[in-house]
Amino acid sequence: MDGMVLGLYLAASFVGGVTTGLAGFAMGLVVSGVWLHILTPVQTASLITGYGLLVQGYGIWKLRHAFKWRNVMPFIVGGAIGVPIGTYLLTYVQPAYLRAAVGVLLMAYSIYGLARPVFKPIHAGRLADTGVGFLNGVLGGLTGLAGIIVVI
Repeated sequence: MDGMVLGLYLAASFVGGVTTGLAGFAMGLVVSGVWLHILTPVQTASLITGYGLLVQGYGIWKLRHAFKWRNVMPFIVGGAIGVPIGTYLLTYVQPAYLRAAVGVLLMAYSIYGLARPVFKPIHAGRLADTGVGFLNGVLGGLTGLAGIIVVI
């Protein structure tokens, strides 16, 4: 890794860490915008997953008593099915397509965050929750961005 690549890596890591510190999530989204240009998708997914386990693991441990496991279980089951599929797809997806998809996701999420539309909560049921968990698992397997779709 030459000096320029190392500098970009460290700068993206710092900004991602600050984002996580302020918002409590989104480190993977922030760093993947840069890391996918300087690292392979496999390296990026591995690093995001490792950092996510460290950073978010602490928060989950502190809030473990507040979880309603009955409500969370469909997301876990769907994610457990989706992660291996996303990980398998990781070896076949072209890096340019993955970069573009993550870029579109970043833009859509940013626009959503700025617009802050008000939606009424929808109780779609366990099957829908499992489907959301599955999509989150596939995305997590592809990029290490686990937890983006699921909002507990």
